[in-house]
Amino acid sequence: MASNTSKTARASVRAGQSTGGALSVLGEYKYLIPLANGRFAYVRNLTNGKTAHLKTDSDAFVEEIRILAAAGHGTKIRAELESLESTNPQHGWAATEKRLVDAGVFEAA
Repeated sequence: MASNTSKTARASVRAGQSTGGALSVLGEYKYLIPLANGRFAYVRNLTNGKTAHLKTDSDAFVEEIRILAAAGHGTKIRAELESLESTNPQHGWAATEKRLVDAGVFEAA
């Protein structure tokens, strides 16, 4: 069966599931899969089924989150960002969330 996600993305998802990284919690999927101490992340777009590998301080990351927030997923994404910050404060997730807020990403949510 062919897949639209890369081999690396699929391997990261499998690794997250096997280590208890919980990509799905009680049937709710995680949108963000952190990489490289928060410098990059896989962004799982449930609206189109694709997973993007993006630098968290890039415009592409902001736009991907904006699309998800406009589709009604903003509250869950903010909760994930807060959870990532509390779990790994040294990775700068609070700064990532601030950039998204400053860009007005969550205003439509």
